[in-house]
Amino acid sequence: MQLTLERDSLPATEITDRTPASEIRVHEGRLLFDQIDRLGDYAARRGSLPLSRHPRWLAVLRDGLCHTPYCLEAVTDGETRGFLALAHVRGALFGRFLVSLPYLNYGGPVADDEQTARRLIDRAVVLARRLDVRHLELRDERTIVHEAITETRTDKVHMRLELPATAGRLWDRLASKVRNQVRKGQKSDLAVAWGGESLLPEFYDVFSRNMRDLGTPVYGCGLFRSVLRHFPNQAELCVVRAGRDAVAAALLLHGPEVTEVPSASALRSHNHTCANMLMYWRLLERAVERGQAVFDFGRSSAESNTYRFKKQWGAEPFAAVWQYHVRRGSPGEMRPDNPRHQRRIHIWQRLPVWLTRLIGPPIIRGIP
Repeated sequence: MQLTLERDSLPATEITDRTPASEIRVHEGRLLFDQIDRLGDYAARRGSLPLSRHPRWLAVLRDGLCHTPYCLEAVTDGETRGFLALAHVRGALFGRFLVSLPYLNYGGPVADDEQTARRLIDRAVVLARRLDVRHLELRDERTIVHEAITETRTDKVHMRLELPATAGRLWDRLASKVRNQVRKGQKSDLAVAWGGESLLPEFYDVFSRNMRDLGTPVYGCGLFRSVLRHFPNQAELCVVRAGRDAVAAALLLHGPEVTEVPSASALRSHNHTCANMLMYWRLLERAVERGQAVFDFGRSSAESNTYRFKKQWGAEPFAAVWQYHVRRGSPGEMRPDNPRHQRRIHIWQRLPVWLTRLIGPPIIRGIP
């Protein structure tokens, strides 16, 4: 699939910030996706980065959320020294944003050194001004000192679990309460299925119902279809069924040494069956079977219910540092815990699921 260029877009490849042996290249438009595999190879050489740091996510976000992708590449003496993947997010309700990267927990520069990372941010700030966005958002794990960064958010943490060599060893490490809940799920006549697009309708049914209950606009089914198609050997769905009905489901991403679960849901009506506990045990088993070293449960607010859920499996917190170059407004305006949004959340929770599936995707694709 080829991307149609916007009227206000940059040339397909623009070179700026040039020194005698160094340059920042801006890849966009049709030529961007000719660079994906090469930049992905560079990312692989950086070590065990999560799959969500792979530049192929730019294609996922283009196809699944209609975002306009850009990739900044730092080149010295003809060699790649770093890159910064960015998505131009636009919506009628909230305006324009430049994000690295929406939907995902990770982003920001992937670079050989701090100087290169800062130079990539320099160029991202220029692009943010060119696109007239409200803010540039970098979802990183470390603080990058840069004069253009005006706000930093550190209220969330990544929850990760180091995995042993066998599922038996992992089972032995679990608290007795967790093991008992998993056993209850195993005795509740539940079935666990693994697969790709064939499971997407069941996954989306559970996911969209859960998002409605949380009061959050739901992503369109096309986002998850795009993930499965662009990462056919690394992304898979898990569905837990009670009889013919799907009651829990998750999207799993297997990167180099790290397995992530960016989206997982369970129906509250089946909490008594411990379907969610059974599902997470099977997700962890799956990661161990693939020889993964780390299971990434995703982000949580410290001491929140989701934090405690992940903590009971043995996960430990790691810093999540989101940095902003703000041009207008405040990033806090977009957060769901903003008091301004509470009334909207309560209204959304009362809407029928079919309606949230219809109007949710156009809303959420415009939220960074």
